[in-house]
Order: sequence, then C-alpha cells, then structure tokens
Amino acid sequence: MMNDTQYKAWRVEEQDGDYNGTEQTLNVADLPAGEVLIRVSHSSLNYKDALSASGNKGVTRSFPHTPGIDAGGEVVESATGTPAVGNSVIVTGYDLGMGTDGGFGEYIRVPSAWCVPMPAGWQAETAMIYGTAGLTAGLCVQKLLTMGAKPEQGGVAVSGASGAVGSIAVELLAKLGFEVVAISGKTDQVESLKALGAAEVVGREALIEDKKPMLKPTFANAVDTVGGSPLAELLKQIQPGGSVSCCGLVAGPQLQTTVLPFILRGVNLLGVDSVEIPLVEKEAIWKKFAGDWKCAKAEASAKRIGRADLDAALKAFLKGESAGKIVLDHGI
Repeated sequence: MMNDTQYKAWRVEEQDGDYNGTEQTLNVADLPAGEVLIRVSHSSLNYKDALSASGNKGVTRSFPHTPGIDAGGEVVESATGTPAVGNSVIVTGYDLGMGTDGGFGEYIRVPSAWCVPMPAGWQAETAMIYGTAGLTAGLCVQKLLTMGAKPEQGGVAVSGASGAVGSIAVELLAKLGFEVVAISGKTDQVESLKALGAAEVVGREALIEDKKPMLKPTFANAVDTVGGSPLAELLKQIQPGGSVSCCGLVAGPQLQTTVLPFILRGVNLLGVDSVEIPLVEKEAIWKKFAGDWKCAKAEASAKRIGRADLDAALKAFLKGESAGKIVLDHGI
C-alpha cells in the first residue's frame, strides 16, 4: 500500500470568497476512496478546469480541491485487478476534477469503471494532447458522420475554431476530406487554422445576432463549440437536411431560436456529451485518434507546461485568450 506516499498537486483553496491555486505537497492517504490508484504523468487543460479553479459552484462545490478533468498515467494499485497494476490508462469525465481530486495532482484514486486502456502505440502525453477536448471533437464529428455528412454536400463550419475542441475538429474534418470553414474571433490564429486544414477562416461577425428567423443556407453541416447566440445564428445558416453537433456554452447556456430551421429545412441539432457516456464509446474514439484519425498537426503544436504555469494558463481560458491544446506535464 502507498498511503504514506507524498506527491505534488496544484490545489485550489477558498479564502473569504477568493479562490487561489498553489502547488502543495499532499499524501496519497488523503485521496478519496476508490478502486484504482493511478500515478499521473500528464493532464490536459480544459475550460471546465478554469471554471473549477475560479470557484464556479456549478463545477466544484467543495474546496480545497485539485482540478484536472483529464489524466493519463500508470496504475499502481488496483482492488479489482482490472485494470491491472502496471497498465497505462486514460481517465476523462465523470466526476474527475469536479468533486473528485483530478489530474493536476501526481496521483488520483478513481473507480475502475472510469479507466480506459491506453491505445497501442500511445503514451500518456499523446493521450492528453487530445484529452476531453479531443474526445469531444471526435464525438462531434462522429455524430455528423452518423447523420450522413459527406464532403460533397458542402462546407462544414466550426465555431470557436481556435479553441481546444475547435482546433482538433478543424484538423479532423479536413483530414476526412471536408471543406472546413473555421469561425474564430482571434485574428492572430488565421494562419494557424489554415495550417490545420481550414479552407477558409472567418471572424465572429459570421455569427453576429440577426433578427431574421432564417438566413441564407451557407453551410452543409457544423460543429458548434460555443453555444448561446452564435449557435442560434448558425442554425439559421444550415442547408436543408444538415446537422449541427453542439458541445459547448462559452457564449452562454441559453438558446433563443425558432422552430423554423427544424421544420422548414429539416436541420438536426445534435447534443454531444463527453462526460457521462459509456466507457466503450470513449474507447472507440481514442482508438480512432490512435489510428486513422491521428491529428499530427495538433500533436506537434500542443503546448506543454508545468504546474507553475497553471494559474496563468487557466486565467487565459476564462479571458478567451487561450488557443490550441495545452498539456500539463508533471515532470516539468
């Protein structure tokens, strides 16, 4: 047993309504009860981590707390034998990094049912380049494909294209032969998005609020990562029979629209959950990314940081200043 083992973690504490994260030394014995103890080598930064670190009670209710909704590492104790000690695993979603101490610590203890085997040929660092963001992007694209999306139908829009989910969606769709129209408010990311495979990059004005209930059908399909008003405007611009995969709310959780896109053009709004879905569905997407869906450009361009860099990186998320994928390496 490793209960006497000490480890480093980036821990958020509340004091007089303020939330601050610092590196602390903790003990494995203080981790929550669970079936599998994992030595985490890498994690991945997500918008939800930034919300947790800022004290958002909709994400994390109890502090002190270790965020990190993603973790990749090696099993060091296993009460069930599956996964076995020594196996490399991926843990994303469920309660990790929300109510359960997460991947911003060097150890986590979780139920065995949260653990996905590491795909052949992958290391934890590669898995965390994708993380929940990559998993979500993959699920969004898979839903479009399931609904019959094909490159010959026309362009596919990706909103929030420079973000962690959007950037992987852009590269994956381009890899699959789609003409991708990347929608981003970050003018400094135009060339980066084109390098990922975007055929065209347009600004946020493409989704500026318009009082008309319907607009010119511009896109065959779309991946929306931002929600709110931009999603409502996107729905107005989808061609008959097209689909929109919806996975985010950075622009707000409210969706004010009409039924017209749905009943006049047969548009499909596809909700995408990457948190509570069955393990087999997560594993299927990981295997695709480790195989034919490999996003080499995203893997090459991912930024690696240490725990000391977390505070600034998470605050950049909340300010809308973050771009691409960021990986936490506990070895830095």
